Amino acid sequence: MSEPTVLSIAPDALDMVRKLRDQEPGDDEFALSIEVTGFSGPQFTYELAFVALADKKEGWVEERYEGLAIIFPAEDAEKLEGSSLDLTEEGLAMNNPNSPAPPEMSAPSGDLTGPLVERVEQVLTQQVNPAIAAHGGGAELVSVDGTIAYLRLSGGCQGCGLAEVTLKQGIEKIILESIPDLTQVVDVTDHASGDNPYYESQKK
Repeated sequence: MSEPTVLSIAPDALDMVRKLRDQEPGDDEFALSIEVTGFSGPQFTYELAFVALADKKEGWVEERYEGLAIIFPAEDAEKLEGSSLDLTEEGLAMNNPNSPAPPEMSAPSGDLTGPLVERVEQVLTQQVNPAIAAHGGGAELVSVDGTIAYLRLSGGCQGCGLAEVTLKQGIEKIILESIPDLTQVVDVTDHASGDNPYYESQKK
């Protein structure tokens, strides 16, 4: 048991959570469980549930908020650091200043001695797309003009707030390191198309 150090909870949200907790059946003390389950665009996603405090899993952290126990996996502490649980018009919401890290990529291996366009496509196929596929995205080569490669991002990368970070820290870095003949990688994706380009693309 510990005093709050990772999360905070707004007073009105605390009142609502305690009222909901008190509706749980039985005499056990229930805690609010908060677990990071993944991410959607530039935001983490969460699972919130009431669980018996006695059933807290090994490796989970407990914090106390005026009689309310909140538990979460120790491995999520860094992702939740500085977050607050607020009450909005839509209900309870996590306000988290942290964002998911862009996909990790490493330099590709293999023969990259072919024509420039083929070499770029080989890097995308072998290294870039397998990495960003886990984020629901993809990258395709649109054209090569001199020493500049033009890419279009698709799927979860289209319209994603992390797209620019992913391009600069991941895709561009890998391509330029693998193909010294190139000097720049440019994103020509229409990130503004549709309210949610990823889901719009799935409906087509």
